[in-house]
Amino acid sequence: MTEKVFLRPLPSALDEQSVVNHLPTVVESIRRNIAKIGERNPKIGTATHQWDYCDQFDWVSSFWTGELWLSYQMTGQEVFKNSAKLRKSYFANMLLDPFWLDHDLGFQYSLSCVADYKLTEDEESKMMALRAADHLIHRFRKIGGYIVAWNDTHPLGPEVTLGKSIIDSLQNTALLFWASEITGSPVYANAAKRHSETLAKHIVRDDFSTYHSFNFDPITQQPLKGETFQGYADDSCWARGQSWAIHGFAQTYLYTKDEQFLTLAKKLAKYATDHITDDGVPVWDYQLPSDEIQYKDSSAGAITAAGLLLIAQCIEDEQEAKMYREWGLYLLQGLMKQCDLTHDERAVGLLAHGASFVKVGLCDNMLPYGDYYYLEALMRANGYQNFFW
Repeated sequence: MTEKVFLRPLPSALDEQSVVNHLPTVVESIRRNIAKIGERNPKIGTATHQWDYCDQFDWVSSFWTGELWLSYQMTGQEVFKNSAKLRKSYFANMLLDPFWLDHDLGFQYSLSCVADYKLTEDEESKMMALRAADHLIHRFRKIGGYIVAWNDTHPLGPEVTLGKSIIDSLQNTALLFWASEITGSPVYANAAKRHSETLAKHIVRDDFSTYHSFNFDPITQQPLKGETFQGYADDSCWARGQSWAIHGFAQTYLYTKDEQFLTLAKKLAKYATDHITDDGVPVWDYQLPSDEIQYKDSSAGAITAAGLLLIAQCIEDEQEAKMYREWGLYLLQGLMKQCDLTHDERAVGLLAHGASFVKVGLCDNMLPYGDYYYLEALMRANGYQNFFW
């Protein structure tokens, strides 16, 4: 049994039933938007709650696809499956130019090809996902014990990116764990676990806040320093990064059954819930100075909610599990009250008020990853446990 980590009491009342009952409304909103989105992949929402769409190789390209596959899993309705399969050529074409592939392969192929294979036994999708896993494992640095995040074409430049790992990668390693299960080779899973151990050591601070990224010397692989790219400052705590870590380490526990990862996920969750504003929707950085505009990030709220509900699924003690479940539901309740767009038939996304990249002015948008995790969290709230991670 893992170490018990208790969260603070909920700031106000929770209406659990209204949260649980919201799932069919969200699924209907997704169905309604299929014809509007067509075969495109949403990238970021505009002020009018419409989408700008992805070009090839975009890291967010799979999240709408993931929503479609989850909706098909729940309903069995062909409209969801057919729309998801329309995107197969996009992900096939992506594999033809490995120069642009990076650590986000886990996002891109777990929610598209792995999902397709799990639900329809599509052999071509399975092989595409395994090819993606092969590309991802080649980013693993055996001496340093980490997966390189970005390519030398990134704006930061090769002198930084060739030794950089980022917190988002903790969610991408599920593709490697899956590849080990499919192939019977432990190589993929061993790399994924070691990467998680390295980030637990270097990207998590002593107070269980997190850096967005961590730099290693690209030659010697020695650890250098933590810093941020999308957070407020190097020593602050980017809320979405914290959410990736909560969900990611809990996911690593599911695959490895190594209790250090579940204990760490719980302590990261405690830091987040200690710093989330009482309305249940996180500000985009947990250490944001009070004189800065307090932009909310609904995507951080959705990912954290899904992570808390995942942790609750993993905990044996009923009292402790109930506490994590109620906090996950509380964050969903905050999103429903302040960010939910399902009542607006003109909106082609699910959540408003996402903070994509505040430093470059992307601070109040619909975000496809926020939408995906909103659906995942609502499914977890309703007892679903089988996902594509």
